[in-house]
Amino acid sequence: MPAGRPQGGEDRSDARTAPELTNPRAERVRAVRALSGRSVRLRHGRFRVEGPQAVREAVLGHPADVVVRDVYVTPEAARRHPDVLAAARRVGLPVRLGTPEVLEAMSPDAQGLVAVADLLAASLDDVVAAGPRLVAVLAHVRDPGNAGTVIRAADAAGADAVVVTSASVDVHNPKVVRATAGSLFHLPVVQGAGLADVVGALRAAGLTVLAADGAGEWDLDDLLDAAGPGGGRHAGTPDLAAPTAWVLGNEAWGLPDDDRALADAVVRVPVHGRAESLNLATAAAVCLYASARAQRRGGRRTRA
Repeated sequence: MPAGRPQGGEDRSDARTAPELTNPRAERVRAVRALSGRSVRLRHGRFRVEGPQAVREAVLGHPADVVVRDVYVTPEAARRHPDVLAAARRVGLPVRLGTPEVLEAMSPDAQGLVAVADLLAASLDDVVAAGPRLVAVLAHVRDPGNAGTVIRAADAAGADAVVVTSASVDVHNPKVVRATAGSLFHLPVVQGAGLADVVGALRAAGLTVLAADGAGEWDLDDLLDAAGPGGGRHAGTPDLAAPTAWVLGNEAWGLPDDDRALADAVVRVPVHGRAESLNLATAAAVCLYASARAQRRGGRRTRA
């Protein structure tokens, strides 16, 4: 008998199955909705994953690293996303049908699918032990949309990890999780350490620490041109082809002097047009892709 099918061959993901959860004010529904609060997440050790893309990646991405406890779905979403439900049932996850009103009460951004998972527990020690070549470090980043988008950009660029410092937004914030579009489940995301400790650990692991700042003395385009062997790089010039950690600062005020002083070099992204500056997520993507290109051009691969 195929996994996930009861006797008689009826697939419980069929939209004709009556929803199990029909009361938007039920205790279970309120408990899932309450996970939008940080104190509740910390108390229960769990967070909410919303929408088909994020739930799909949580279930399919790395089951050894992501512990999903429950999946909730409307009949319509069950019909539209049978792969998600089949994968959930293959690994023994409870899948509960709820009415649209129930899923809306759990989260206004559910799009018919919600999961509850244990808080992620990646550690800086584990990241360092894995020998990373490209890491994004978020320092005092408070905006959840920006933080989530940087995690997504780091994933796309092939970074090995993202480190979110203790003064930054909680990565389990629902807005952060949504903005990652599932990338939160693709690479280690560490949070809770101070910036000085993070920089010290990554530097000790052999990474060059570069701070991205509009007033930086080094131009990113120039560094990319000079990266790697044969690039004509002068002594003392940062090498983008080497293992690198990019430190990215707050959306409004960037990196304060004390934080910039922790880096080996401060690099600016050139602005060729009339824009005053780039926002955090865009600057992060440009910097991470520059390092990824330099490393791959030099035959040094980042995360597989």
